Amino acid sequence: MKEKKQSDVAVLLNYAGNYKGLTFLGLGLSAVAMILGMAPYVCIWLVARDLIAVAPDWTRAAGIARYGWMAFGFAVAGIAVYFAALMCTHLAAFRTASNIRKQGMAHLMKTPLGFFDSNASGLLRNRLDGAASETETLLAHNLADIVGSITMVLTMIVLMFVFDWRMGAACLLAAVLSGAMMFTMMGGKNAKLMMEYQTAQDGMSKAGTEYVRGIPVVKVFQQTVYSFRAFKRAIEDYSAKAEHYQGDICRLPQAVNLTATEGTFIFLVPAALLIAPGALRSGNFAGFVTNFAFYAVFSAIISTALAKIMFASAGMMLASTALARIAQVMNAPTLTVTKTPQTPKDNSVEFQDVSFTYDGAEHPALDHVSFRVAPEQTAALVGPSGGGKTTAASLIPRFWDVSSGTVRVGGVDVRETDPHVLMDQVAFVFQNTHLFKASILENVRAARPDASREAVQAALSAAQCDDILAKLPDGMDTVIGTQGTYLSGGEQQRVALARAILKDAPIVVLDEATAFADPENEALIQKAFAALTKDRTVIMIAHRLSTVIGADKIIVLDDGRVEEEGTHAELVRAGGLYSRMWTDYQQAVKWKIAQGDAGKKEVR
Repeated sequence: MKEKKQSDVAVLLNYAGNYKGLTFLGLGLSAVAMILGMAPYVCIWLVARDLIAVAPDWTRAAGIARYGWMAFGFAVAGIAVYFAALMCTHLAAFRTASNIRKQGMAHLMKTPLGFFDSNASGLLRNRLDGAASETETLLAHNLADIVGSITMVLTMIVLMFVFDWRMGAACLLAAVLSGAMMFTMMGGKNAKLMMEYQTAQDGMSKAGTEYVRGIPVVKVFQQTVYSFRAFKRAIEDYSAKAEHYQGDICRLPQAVNLTATEGTFIFLVPAALLIAPGALRSGNFAGFVTNFAFYAVFSAIISTALAKIMFASAGMMLASTALARIAQVMNAPTLTVTKTPQTPKDNSVEFQDVSFTYDGAEHPALDHVSFRVAPEQTAALVGPSGGGKTTAASLIPRFWDVSSGTVRVGGVDVRETDPHVLMDQVAFVFQNTHLFKASILENVRAARPDASREAVQAALSAAQCDDILAKLPDGMDTVIGTQGTYLSGGEQQRVALARAILKDAPIVVLDEATAFADPENEALIQKAFAALTKDRTVIMIAHRLSTVIGADKIIVLDDGRVEEEGTHAELVRAGGLYSRMWTDYQQAVKWKIAQGDAGKKEVR
């Protein structure tokens, strides 16, 4: 049997937790507030009835003052109750949005780290934080307004047909026309346009984040903003969808809707003109005038009720698309955690017939890869770009899980190891280093939060960071990114190495760690490597073949397969892919710019 899908409101209330009851209390108070808010109009009608009944001797209308005080009391009570209703719904809404963010972050903490490679931080923030904010409006205002407006409309229907059903029907004609126009704008196939609009907004947010991060490249190469075509296309796509929905879809229905709601009185006048002759003939003209006064007063609040329903309906649509974006985060794949975890026996790393394919890819990134790195052995993964080196390294700490085959650490399948234990076993240094906007101390201590200042200082020294600390105003307490304090790429890499040294993990993964370092920083980084890799199992990814000559084992990957395996000398003698790469590398390092004839420079 197909499971019934929960409504958007039910999904939101599931996030409310213990505050769900507060939401229902707020909705009930909103309904009461609307009834109290309508009572003054009834009092006004009673005043008009008594005045018309005694006209022209107004002094005989003795109950007018009482009705006035009653109207004032109902109005004040309605405001107070509505305020209480909004207090309840706001408290519930804030807690719900907070719970969405907390549960979303908790879920993201369980996802494989590779998930963040294919989902930009700006996109995730927009989906989770931005979407959670959009749900606040629905729970804090829209639901209360919807319940109050429905209560108002139902009460109005009852009251309108109590006095004169014909004039009541004329007033409700405006409401029917308004509802039809709102459905035209927001219902049916047009509901999908809102989802497309939100998707375009997500795309613009992602492209915007990438654009801001790429500004240094623009400045270095003196490019114009138009070089960021993806950002420009995202803006144009968002603009086109917004203009299409607001201009082509909503222009005419909204014009009719506003005319109907703001001009309800025009529907009442023709009905009154048709009824008036009969009232004159029957001698009940005073009653007719009284009823007309009642409907004339009530026609003014019809537009208010319909406007609230319209904006609340728009809020429901926004909340629906927001929940869809939140669901994309909540439905992100998570790492499976074994109930009977095993502890690695040593520091070895082994791939057994491993294949892996990225989501949406047609070809596998790794295809039946097998190799073994013994404890305290250094292995280098080399090969052409796109050969699968980084993919192989990312499978060791379960950034992704293999499609088939087995990755073992210490003789245990990584899927059978507790994720926290596995992460304690492996330290990483990537080519794209990320430092938090915090002090050097806090950045390094992120690897081991309980580490002492002395341990952090020792790790920084081992990573050759003494010269960095010497030039900073507060040493390792200096906050990066404040008051003009920034580090170069090579300096950031050394701080990241200190973090890895402090972690003291038995297995180290180095992914082209010297890629963005200048010669001076690279020499210091190489010294830091000696401290980091001593007595540890090392998996090294490198394009500069000079850095892997001393590796115990070199594994050559090409097109996701292991082409060769051996030491540097063995692979050079074999005359295969590695030998050709080594020859090309030696030729490349000998290139230089020489002065040619007639002062022309040429590459040799």
